[in-house]
Amino acid sequence: MRVAGRGQSSVTPRRAGRGRRARPLAALLVASLLVASSCLPQSPVGSRGGAQAAVTLYAFSVMKEVMDKAVLPGFNAKWRREHGHEVRFTSSYAGSETITNQILQGVGADVGVFSIERDVERLAAGGAVTSNWQALPHRGIVNKTPFVILVRKGNPKGVRDFADLAKPGVQIIHPDPVSSGGAMWSILAIYGSELVKSQAETGGVDQARAFRLLQSVWRNVISTPGSAREARTQFETGYGDALITYELEGLLMKEARAEIELVVPRATIFSEHPAAVIDRNVTAAERPFVEAFVQYLWSDEAQQAFVKHHFRSVTHEEFNAANADFAHIELPFTVELFGGWQRAYPEVIERVWRDQIQKKKP
Repeated sequence: MRVAGRGQSSVTPRRAGRGRRARPLAALLVASLLVASSCLPQSPVGSRGGAQAAVTLYAFSVMKEVMDKAVLPGFNAKWRREHGHEVRFTSSYAGSETITNQILQGVGADVGVFSIERDVERLAAGGAVTSNWQALPHRGIVNKTPFVILVRKGNPKGVRDFADLAKPGVQIIHPDPVSSGGAMWSILAIYGSELVKSQAETGGVDQARAFRLLQSVWRNVISTPGSAREARTQFETGYGDALITYELEGLLMKEARAEIELVVPRATIFSEHPAAVIDRNVTAAERPFVEAFVQYLWSDEAQQAFVKHHFRSVTHEEFNAANADFAHIELPFTVELFGGWQRAYPEVIERVWRDQIQKKKP
């Protein structure tokens, strides 16, 4: 092709003739496209990259029912009323350690809800969470629940407390502490129960007694599924005699008329579950609706939805009175018994369970 000089056409006379004949057709095509595009649905304002506003949620396994059935639809209805369009949610559920590892490896989660605070701290250390998540309401904790024991109908093994799980012949399903936050809560529940009871009975904390109980209970563990929900599923199939889990899992199974009974230990832990914005994945355009969703988790509407689905509210104790199925815990405690997760994980999960019990299990 000849290169044109200033003010000179780069098209030969013969091609120029073809261009003149093509121009009316090109103009007609452009006009047709403009008319067609005016008939297409338009993207709402405040959307992700021109598409519908969207939030990707990653949460620990037992959050599935309440989030998918109540909290996400509730926020969507509120946002639609206030802004005239919806937020599209994508949700994924697995063990808390698993989703934390996935986020650290780069999945595009915008918001996470975790079983343990340690997982959010891991995300902060890895650069995925950069905001002060503990500045959220209630230090970032959205709900709580005690740990209980599920047994077969009629309680054939006579389980009344954690100590009964150490009896010969009791087969226990227990999620894997490597992948499940619920499994870590369970270990703290067993170990801490003896610390609390020994203090109530003698005025002193007996760590040797706590160690012996955890060791003897762990000998009876026959299966370690990857999450609390997987452990429940395995137990539902008829495998094992007992399952240590969140109270809400037992109540959900009772609603489904499962042939189980719920045993409430005399002393047990309340697990507390934090939420955080995964700042690394949230753009400035997305932040308004992402942060609005996170704040919604502490609204009265969301907290009452948690209670309806058997989590306990952290904002109003009176909300919890609406759920008549909640158990009374005689000697409740939290992770603060161990000095918070900064000490509970290295001192109990690692040094006691992993290094002295798990590694030496026959």
